[in-house]
Amino acid sequence: MNVREVMHDRVITCQIDDTIRTAAAALKQHNISGMPVMDGDRLAGIVTESDVLKLLEIPEHDRTLWLPSPLEIIEIPLRELIGWEDAKKALEDVGAKPVRTIMTKRVHTISPDDSIEAASTLMVNHRINRLPVIEEGVLAGIVTRGDVITGIAGKQE
Repeated sequence: MNVREVMHDRVITCQIDDTIRTAAAALKQHNISGMPVMDGDRLAGIVTESDVLKLLEIPEHDRTLWLPSPLEIIEIPLRELIGWEDAKKALEDVGAKPVRTIMTKRVHTISPDDSIEAASTLMVNHRINRLPVIEEGVLAGIVTRGDVITGIAGKQE
């Protein structure tokens, strides 16, 4: 069985200059966990839920436990208030940045004529959940782990 038989040919994409907020909304709206990022008609990268979630990750140096001294107790509400506002502003700023700032630029792709076994091998070896399908240099579809599993299950029947 080849990729063409299990791939989706209607691909949800975004453009490299779309905002992260717009891309995240598209992921949610279409109930998908990742999508190709296009530069016009050319595949430029891929953006996933994980890429968006990484923006909320607490940096390693900020993960330490902070215990206040008795003199700092009065400052805690002020710190928390300032911290919340800073965090809120940072998230707003991040959402306005272009997708190109968080997308994966090195994208593994596959041909529609390749086998689903080849797709499975690529996904497992590179720990990825989806592969853009490229035919004659153009995005022709996308194949996910679920599609490959469905294809394998269909072969068993």
